[in-house]
Amino acid sequence: MRQIGLRRLAASVAVLALLVGSPADAQRVVFDPTNYASNVMQAARSLEQINNQIRGLQNQTLSLVNQARNLAQLPYSALATIQGNLTRISGLMQQAQRIAYDVQAIDQAFKADYALKSGASDAALILSAKQRWMNSAAAFRDALNVQATVVGNMSGGRSETQALLTASQGATGAVATAQAGNQLLALQSQQLSDLTALLAAQGRASALDLADRAASRDQAQEQFRRFMDRSQGYQAQPVEMFH
Repeated sequence: MRQIGLRRLAASVAVLALLVGSPADAQRVVFDPTNYASNVMQAARSLEQINNQIRGLQNQTLSLVNQARNLAQLPYSALATIQGNLTRISGLMQQAQRIAYDVQAIDQAFKADYALKSGASDAALILSAKQRWMNSAAAFRDALNVQATVVGNMSGGRSETQALLTASQGATGAVATAQAGNQLLALQSQQLSDLTALLAAQGRASALDLADRAASRDQAQEQFRRFMDRSQGYQAQPVEMFH
């Protein structure tokens, strides 16, 4: 369409030149309408090229602005809080008292205090019962500590979630949006870790309590058998009440 418009412009200029250049003035003014039209066409093309270059520069500028927005990072970070929560829970799990979360330690403890030894003395049986009770009490105490820490993390988790959602809504670029999403996923992972630790602590306490009950039943049966099998049972003796 532009080419047709330029051609029409050149043709109009040529016609105008022919009309102005009358025979009476032909000897005084030398005017070449074809050359003039060609010059107008060249000027129009040059103007069109300049306009195209300007539009190209505008597009490049807009592209750079969009890239800068996409590369802008999220101004808020919850990673320090998440890492702190994970460290506290991990520390509590590692500080488990008496029977820790270790396969070898559990195996040794069960062999020493939970497996009935028929040849053990009465004092040894009583000591094993005491050890089992202390194991269960320590496990319940550890479970309560983990529960308290998880509840404390829940309060901070709500605040971090709200802050991340607010920051993500104000994100202007792809990088900031991705960072907000990644931090929300990290926060969810930390909450799942808290839940896993809580279940592990409660399961440990429950398992030790059930093991203590089973061992106590076996021990009670063994002590009753010993009482019944004594070579010298109870024999009545005369007692003098008054002199």
